[in-house]
Amino acid sequence: MAPHSVSRFRPARWLPGGHLQTLFSPLLRRPPQLQRQRERLTLADGDFIDLDWFGPDNPEHPCVILLHGLTGSSSSLYILGQQRQLAALGWRSAAVNWRGCSGEPNHSARAYHSGASDDLAEVVNHVLLRYPGRTLAAAGYSLGGNVLLKYLGECADQCPLQAAVAVSVPFRLDECADRISEGFSRVYQSRFMRDMLAYVSNKKRLFQHQGWHSEHARLDALGSMEGMDTFWDFDGRVTAPLHGYASAQDYYRRCSSRYFLGAIQVPCLLIQAHNDPFVYPHSLPQLSELGPRTEFELHQGGGHVGFIEGPPWRPRYYLERRIPAWLQHQLQSAASGE
Repeated sequence: MAPHSVSRFRPARWLPGGHLQTLFSPLLRRPPQLQRQRERLTLADGDFIDLDWFGPDNPEHPCVILLHGLTGSSSSLYILGQQRQLAALGWRSAAVNWRGCSGEPNHSARAYHSGASDDLAEVVNHVLLRYPGRTLAAAGYSLGGNVLLKYLGECADQCPLQAAVAVSVPFRLDECADRISEGFSRVYQSRFMRDMLAYVSNKKRLFQHQGWHSEHARLDALGSMEGMDTFWDFDGRVTAPLHGYASAQDYYRRCSSRYFLGAIQVPCLLIQAHNDPFVYPHSLPQLSELGPRTEFELHQGGGHVGFIEGPPWRPRYYLERRIPAWLQHQLQSAASGE
C-alpha cells in the first residue's frame, strides 16, 4: 500500500462503504447556485472548449483550473462546490468543460479522453496569456485528475503550474476498466456507457445535419455502436481509433497517469479512498513511483469523489475545505521562499 499523509477526514457514519459515499452528492445534494461567465476557447485544430469562470478577478490572488471527470461537466456538483469555496478565499477559477461536455456537441470527431493532456496544455497556455504573471494551480477529479497528472509528468520541471491536486484518480486505466465491470460497480459502468454512446450519437446527428461530411465519415467509419457493454469495448472501438491508438490496451498503457508520476516536479497532492469502487487498491502507486514533491493522502473511506463528512442534517464536503487549504499553504510557502 502506498504511504499517505495524515489528515482529519472522518467519513460520515451514516454513509458506510464506498458506494454510498460515491452516490450521495450526485443524487441528493442541492446544486450551489453560481453566476458564472462562459468563455469559448478555440483550439489549435479549430474545435472548442468552454470555460466557466467564477470568483473575484484580483490579479494578486491565484487562479485555479478545475477539471471534471468522465461524462461530467463544469456543472458537476463537486466543481460548483469547489468554485464557491475558492471564491470565498478571493480566488478566481476556470471550470473546464472537456470537448462536447458543455451542453453542445463539439465540432470534430475527436472526443475528450483520459489522455487529453494536449487539450489541457492549450487551456493552461490560454489562462497564462489572459492573466500574465498570475499564480496558477489546477485540481482534477477522476478522469480530469488522470489528465492533469499526465500533463504534469510530461511538463516535468518546465510546468507552468505552481501546484496541483488530483482526486480519485484511475491511475491504471486498464485495471479500472476491469474494476468497474465487477459487482455493483457495473451500475456505474452502465450509466457511463449510456452517456458515452449518446455523446457519439449526438455528434453524428449534428455532423449530418450541418453537412460536415469529413467528420461524419470519421465517426461512421467506427461502425455500429451496438454490442458495446464495457469500457474495453468502447475504448477499443471508439477511443483508440479516433485518437491514434492501436487498441484499448495501447491507449490504456500510453495514457495511464501512474506511468507519469515520477516526472512530476511541482507540489502535488493526491487524494484517494481505499474503498473507491472504480479503483483496485493494487492500482494505487507506491512511494517509489511518486515525484519528489508529491503527497499521497490515502483514506480508508470516501468512495469515488465522495469524501462526505458530518451529520445527515448538515453534510460537509471534505474536498471543498481540503483542496483550497492545501493550495493556499503551498502557494503561500512558494511566495515566501520556504
